[in-house]
Amino acid sequence: MDNLLIQVTGKKRVVLFSPRDAQYLYLSGTKSEVLNVDNPDLAKYPLFSKARRYECSLKAGDVLFIPALWFHNVISEEFGVGVNVFWKHLPSECYDKTDTYGNKDPTAASRAAQILDRALKTLAELPEEYRDFYARRMVLHIQDKAYSKNFE
Repeated sequence: MDNLLIQVTGKKRVVLFSPRDAQYLYLSGTKSEVLNVDNPDLAKYPLFSKARRYECSLKAGDVLFIPALWFHNVISEEFGVGVNVFWKHLPSECYDKTDTYGNKDPTAASRAAQILDRALKTLAELPEEYRDFYARRMVLHIQDKAYSKNFE
């Protein structure tokens, strides 16, 4: 969900990454495996260096808008209080009704991920050369049908 981070007291540093850089962030569920964005282990996460970071500092009274889908890392620079305000901007049926804090993917995205997992399990039944060919063909199909042309 979209989010306002309101810094009431203290200071924070916020590093944000565009959803367009998702392929460089080593995502595991809704989080990145790269925990130290200032000094990442590039031997383990070599593509992370390609991710473009946007960084800002927040002090008491500052408000930062964090758009939905933007990955962010928040570092407290001193003791403080911050308040997050989240809001839904998609139709209500797009959200999991049990998701109080907006941490889950939209229901259509969750269903698609489950279908993809089943498809990959099915491909695993093929010999490696065939599995590789059909997986690559599926990726091309996804790129053709689902990737937006507006972000290139």
